[in-house]
Amino acid sequence: MANLGLFTGTKIVKLVNVSFRLPYYTHWGQRLLVCGSEPVLGSWDVKKGLLLSPVHQGEELIWCGSVAVPSEFSCEYSYYVVDDDKSVLRREMGKKRQLVLPEGINGGENVELHDLWQTGVDAIPFRSAFKDVIFRQSWGLNIERSLGIQNKLDTEDAVLVHFKICCPNVEEETSVYVIGSTTKLGQWKVQDGLKLNYAGDSIWQADVAIQNGNFSLETGAHRDLSIDSSKVQPRCIFLSDGMMREMPWRGAGVAIPMFSVRSEADLGVGEFLDLKLLVDWAVESGFHLVQLLPINDTSVHGMWWDSYPYSSLSVISRKKYGKPEMQLDGKDVDYEAVLATKLSIGKKVFEQEKDLILNSSSFHKYFSENEEWLKPYAAFCFLRDFFETSDRSQWGCFSCFTEKKLEKLVSKDSLHYGIIRFHYYIQFHLHLQLSEAAEYARNKGVILKGDLPIGVDRNSVDTWVYPNLFRMNTSTGAPPDYFDKNGQNWGFPTYNWEEMSKDNYAWWRARLTQMAKYFTAYRIDHILGFFRIWELPEHAMTGLIGKFRPSIPLSKEELEREGIWDFDRLSLPYIRKESVQEKFGASWTFIVSNFLNDYQKGCYEFKEDCNTEKKIASKLKMLAEKSMLLESEDKIRRDLFDLLKNIVLIRDPEDASKFYPRFNLEDTSSFQDLDDHSKNVLRRLYYDYYFYRQENLWRQNALKTLPALLNSSDMLACGEDLGLIPACVHPVMQELGLIGLRIQRMPSESDLEFGIPSQYSYMTVCAPSCHDCSTLRAWWEEDEERRCRYFKNVAGSDAIPPSQCVPDMAHFVTRQHVEAPSMWAIFPLQDLLALKEEYTTRPATEETINDPTNPKHYWRYRVHVTLESLLKDKELITTIRGLVRGSGRAHPSVQETDEQGNRETIVLIPGKHQVAKISPLESS
Repeated sequence: MANLGLFTGTKIVKLVNVSFRLPYYTHWGQRLLVCGSEPVLGSWDVKKGLLLSPVHQGEELIWCGSVAVPSEFSCEYSYYVVDDDKSVLRREMGKKRQLVLPEGINGGENVELHDLWQTGVDAIPFRSAFKDVIFRQSWGLNIERSLGIQNKLDTEDAVLVHFKICCPNVEEETSVYVIGSTTKLGQWKVQDGLKLNYAGDSIWQADVAIQNGNFSLETGAHRDLSIDSSKVQPRCIFLSDGMMREMPWRGAGVAIPMFSVRSEADLGVGEFLDLKLLVDWAVESGFHLVQLLPINDTSVHGMWWDSYPYSSLSVISRKKYGKPEMQLDGKDVDYEAVLATKLSIGKKVFEQEKDLILNSSSFHKYFSENEEWLKPYAAFCFLRDFFETSDRSQWGCFSCFTEKKLEKLVSKDSLHYGIIRFHYYIQFHLHLQLSEAAEYARNKGVILKGDLPIGVDRNSVDTWVYPNLFRMNTSTGAPPDYFDKNGQNWGFPTYNWEEMSKDNYAWWRARLTQMAKYFTAYRIDHILGFFRIWELPEHAMTGLIGKFRPSIPLSKEELEREGIWDFDRLSLPYIRKESVQEKFGASWTFIVSNFLNDYQKGCYEFKEDCNTEKKIASKLKMLAEKSMLLESEDKIRRDLFDLLKNIVLIRDPEDASKFYPRFNLEDTSSFQDLDDHSKNVLRRLYYDYYFYRQENLWRQNALKTLPALLNSSDMLACGEDLGLIPACVHPVMQELGLIGLRIQRMPSESDLEFGIPSQYSYMTVCAPSCHDCSTLRAWWEEDEERRCRYFKNVAGSDAIPPSQCVPDMAHFVTRQHVEAPSMWAIFPLQDLLALKEEYTTRPATEETINDPTNPKHYWRYRVHVTLESLLKDKELITTIRGLVRGSGRAHPSVQETDEQGNRETIVLIPGKHQVAKISPLESS
């Protein structure tokens, strides 16, 4: 049917026909849709968007569709994968697309948009880590607008082709050209090709008029444009070719917790302004990145337990105080002493300058931008200290949060307003210090990478203010994997994702928005938690008897169809008289009389007052205080917990007709005593539950939650994806542009003992160790047989390996990682110190930051050398910088002095593996 255009009075306005074209392979039941900012494309309501139709062209599946618009039309738009009901299954990552019709286009003419699907990988150059730090250009580029149709088309039968490509890493005095087989594109000669103009936001573009007819342009491998003269000819083609294909950018970095940093001016713990020294050392050593652990306030208990950086009192507040007044220069961090000293200093300084600071315009600006979290944080701290506990159930009328109560607590008329102001004052100064360090890093070309914890403390500001966002009757943990065969119970409440989704995950978005004020990259702790979380009942103390949330359980009907019917036998602790006698020996009768009841002949069940782990621990503590235990309390507790966990199925506490297979159920005597049929059925259902039936559900869950996080800031996102990894995780991370983590001793391939860095994918961070495992030196010394296997299979030597990780061995491991294809090679500072014998005198086990198998681990490691000393150690700096440069990784430019005393800027030319020396005069 002919397009008659729009009637304006008696005048007919002919419309321009805009066609969309996108190559994309879909699965059965999926379709592509384009949605945009204007009504003709749905006004961002996907249900009203334009459905595209598939067309096969050779081996490609092309999705096409068209709309009629006025000649002055412009809009934003994006592509979506939808189902038959137009429900979104997948959406493009990155920025929204811009459509502006060229000047001079006439009604009745055709415009084609040749697009490519934007993945998360395509969006990476636009993340602040690259845009504002690595590729930040100190030289100016003039933005040039493309000419209109009339200025380009000299004949009626010509087609205007608009080339557009993203080139984020363009050096000064460098140009971008497109060449091809036609005369207008230089016939494959660069000097005669089409020079592109800079259009802003790393986009380069140009227009060229090409005569109509059958023709094909090839602009590099798999870049082509063809027009069939037998069809209606477009007047203009917008050819968006995504990212420029060049040697992938790779960089290196150093990782160290903030509390572990040591300087000559600190007070027993690292200070935010020490980051400037660390950045200087990173630049000298060739590193583009400094990675920290979480820096949130963790002072929940006021004891050393608060050293755990992943248990946050507030997900936004920061924790550092004051300047040194006394020396706390110990080997490790003395958390309680440092906290007491810094609080004392902070209060003294506050009294001296509170009015000056809190009445300043800069504080008022800070307060107005942060009061949404700052006021509840200050109120929480006051109540915690007033009641001497962070357990809000002990706070009387303030145990339940309301805005009215908050305003009463922070009122300027309250007697305790000075305490509230003190907390404002501390957070403001921390903001100033961290902002100063962050800006210093950006100016030096160094990314500051933060850490996003997966959980919050049960007694935190966030669970007080937003209790509906958390499932307080459950705990978060990790299933048995690399770290602990019994699993882990972190004690955090699990998230109520359904409730969070109602405001598009505003709580998460606020966290990321706040982080982005200081960091340009971040690590998502335990990213699997956004696919599924290991959920435990609140009364659990260990991490084994849990289930995944969300997950599809085994139904009673499903089990009955398989011949499984005795649900009490499978879901209650299976306690036989013989097993109690064997486990507890001579004291077995004491255990039975205090903890167990007769259930059936030769079988027991737990008494009501000790049928959970917390109840058992409480009763044992009471018996120990009365000196009634015949063995150690710890041993009895472990053995009783083993009895409690001797089950095959876990009954859902919210629906008694649903069940979850216990992790490693085959290890239990409850399973071993079953008949063969029941064993075979339960074994099959176990593997189905843990490895197959959840995959689509978990994928959908991640694609709901993670994009909200990623789109709430422009920071570069990395995900910690170690452990038991479902098959859906890595494809989703690739689609969203999330960078994974590879630790050589924890390979993601099940058939490998040691990862092969040379085979890592580009979208990864590779590292020899991390804070959740022993350092390179400690790992080397832990296991002689493993050390020999590594030396033979990885280092390729049949000789006896050294008993310690000598500098030559550390050099070999470091070189493996810097030469890997991974986008980032990030090294714990301890592993870098292993490159020089002088720094290996400290016992290797003392350099471990965290032992994940110990829930009460004291996070107190401090580097045994100051940053000032490291900056003076040119030998170590030269060694590290040589490894980075020799691998072809990019590194910040540094100024050096030659033999004549002249200062020179040393610059690595990315991708060319060569160093150019540019004097400041020549480059100015």
